[in-house]
Amino acid sequence: MTSYGDDATVREILTGTGDTWAVVGLSNNTARAAYGVAGVLQRYGKRIVPVHPKAETVLGEPGYASLAEVPFPVDVVDVFVNSSLAGEVADQAVAVGAKAVWFQLGVVDAAAYERTTDAGVSMVMDKCPAIEIPRLG
Repeated sequence: MTSYGDDATVREILTGTGDTWAVVGLSNNTARAAYGVAGVLQRYGKRIVPVHPKAETVLGEPGYASLAEVPFPVDVVDVFVNSSLAGEVADQAVAVGAKAVWFQLGVVDAAAYERTTDAGVSMVMDKCPAIEIPRLG
């Protein structure tokens, strides 16, 4: 199996890329993985930005319906959508000037990885920041 994002890239995104994380697919549904991961990111000092068609306020942060509607720069775009939709989100992340894209566990799109990294944007796929960040210790 191909690895999309080595340990050095994981570490760089989590510690050096910036602390504003747009979480695409984040809603107030506490049963969804996105909600739990966003909470972990907050506990580690990240500012989360909910991006979901409902544009709900989640975990105290105002939400936006799309990445293009976020009125400030985001450093990392964390993608919690189906693999069939994730490539479009990665393209939007590049378009808005994000420094990195992170596809969650089970979200893989090799063509999107190639387009994103070719555009000079760091990317990790099929990993969870809530699992990776405590390992950095």
